[in-house]
This record gives sequence, C-alpha cells and structure tokens, in this order.
Amino acid sequence: MEKKKIAPTLKRKVTLADIALECGISKMSVSLALRKRHGVSEATRALVERKAKELGYRPDPELAALHRYRHNAATPHIQASLAWLDISLRPAERPQRKEFELYWQGAKENAHQLGYRLERFNLADTPIQRIHTILTTRNIRGIILPPLHSEQASGLEAFDWSDFAVIRLGQTIPSPKTHYVASAQMKNTVMAFQQVRQRGYQRIGYVGSRNDSRFFSAGYLWAQNAVPQTQRLPMLEIDPPIESRSKREALKSWLREHRPDAIITDKGALLPQLQNLGYRIPEDIGLATTSVHDTPIDTGIDQRPYEIGRTAIRLIASLIAEGSYGIPEYGDEMLVEGRWVDGSMLPPRP
Repeated sequence: MEKKKIAPTLKRKVTLADIALECGISKMSVSLALRKRHGVSEATRALVERKAKELGYRPDPELAALHRYRHNAATPHIQASLAWLDISLRPAERPQRKEFELYWQGAKENAHQLGYRLERFNLADTPIQRIHTILTTRNIRGIILPPLHSEQASGLEAFDWSDFAVIRLGQTIPSPKTHYVASAQMKNTVMAFQQVRQRGYQRIGYVGSRNDSRFFSAGYLWAQNAVPQTQRLPMLEIDPPIESRSKREALKSWLREHRPDAIITDKGALLPQLQNLGYRIPEDIGLATTSVHDTPIDTGIDQRPYEIGRTAIRLIASLIAEGSYGIPEYGDEMLVEGRWVDGSMLPPRP
C-alpha cells in the first residue's frame, strides 16, 4: 500500500503520529529520537529531526509539563548514574571545606529525586584515562566537576569530553569551559555591604583575594558607589597565608591608615590576626564574612552551597535529556543568590 503523504498546506497541529507516518516508523521511535534518547539509530534520529522540521512540528508545552508532573509525582527509581569527578587530593590530605561537602549533599539528594545515582570518583586514586574508560563502559553520561583543584587539574585537558554532559561548580577549574553553577559572589558582597551599612557602620573595609575566579572584591567595589567618597576605603588584597610577617605588617599599616569600623572578608584567618594585633571583635571592629560555613566568623553570607549542588543536578539532567554532550561553544552561567546571616560579630551601632 502506498504511504499516505501529508499535504504541505496542513493547517492543523503536527503530531508525533504525523512524523511517524512520514518516516515509516513507530510513534515511540519518533518520541525517542526527538528527545535524543537511546533506542534509535543516528540515521533514524537524523531522519526524524529532518521530517519534523519540514512539517513544522512544535512540541506541546502543556503536554511536556504534564509529562514532567507525572514523572516527578511518581516514586523515583534509579535509572542511571552520574559521576562526581573529584580532582582534589585524597580526603585526608585536602583542606576541609563545609561548603564543598554541602555541594555534594545537595547534588546527591537531588540526583536521587530525579532517578539518578551520583557516584564519586577521585583522580588521586584513579588516572584520568581510566576514569574515561569506566564511565563509557558503564554508560555514565553526566559529569559534575566540583571546585576543588590541585596539580592534577591540568590532566583534564587531555580528557575526551565529547560523550558527556558536564557541569562545573564555580570557576576555579579553568578548563574545560563548560556550563557552570556558582554562588552569586558579586551580588552577595553587595548585599553584605548594604547589611553592614544598615547596622550603623560607615567605614567598611574589605580584606581578601582578588583573582579571576572570585568576584567578592568586585561586589565590594561596586557597593562603594553608594557611599560618600570620604567613606570609601581601598581594599587590602592579601593572599594566604596571611599569618606571614610581611602580610601581618601590611594589615597593621592598612588598619592604622584607614581606620575601618567594620570589615568584610573571605579570610577566616583574619579574625585571629586582628585579635593578635590587639583589636577587640566586635567592640573595635565589626566583622562579616562572605562564607559563614567556612570561616570562624558567625556573621555574613550563607552562599547556599546545598542549593548550588541541587541546581547543578537539575542543569545536567536537562542537558542529558536534550542530548547536549561535549564542550559547548558558549557556556551558560547559573548563579545562586546567597542569604544574609546575623551573628554576634556585627552588632548594630548607634
């Protein structure tokens, strides 16, 4: 029987059944091909995509929303694995960061909710090429790169990313240039500056690092536009270890010259250094931090690392559903806004 063709002047909405009729395959195969799922050949996928374009097919957003609702409402079952590619040193050798562990916890929980198992791989134990073989053999298509890096990070340049959807957490890993999820560092520091001002502090300084992957200092510089010129203090750029004699002297001179009544910092070691110099906290100087999780300072920004981990899983799941693998020409940036946390080290001043 001759296959019935669809007139090019068709006015009604094109359906999956119409595309299936044109291609001579099942409606299920069309659905799998358009969603870039396994189960159809590359030739079939190319044919379906071409016919869908010719016929003017457009997905129905209401049906897609219904599908997502039914999927989310059902009890999740593990359908695949994702890789958490830890390029740090061994756990016993690396600095302990609460934020990084919260990234992992948020990602692991959301992966389970979406039907994935998140597995941790450590390059300190397994060479990068061996990791590639393991992932491809087990059909693991998604990789999360947490913001831990060491001398082993350079080995990532030789890794073939073409078969994987990849998300970085933060920008401390310079390569590969993938999509990434990070805290809104600039906006968070502007928030911190405003909160400190609202508590009556006028000479607000900033002590911290300034580099290509950290934007706290940029937020501080921008926030200063809202205060009179006479209250704008220059930043003290200082990299760890800040306990060295030269850096201690630099801090001492900066304090004496600019007389801040409050300081925003990303350095947990600043608190004992100020105390060693004879400053009382908060009587002499109020303190706020850009991360309440990883400093001994109890006032400042919670960067919501748990939510950053969850967001990374949502993003990588969407990339896998779209069949978006490899390094994109242009990476997307998703920033998670933090929240302010009140504490004892920055009490209100008259």
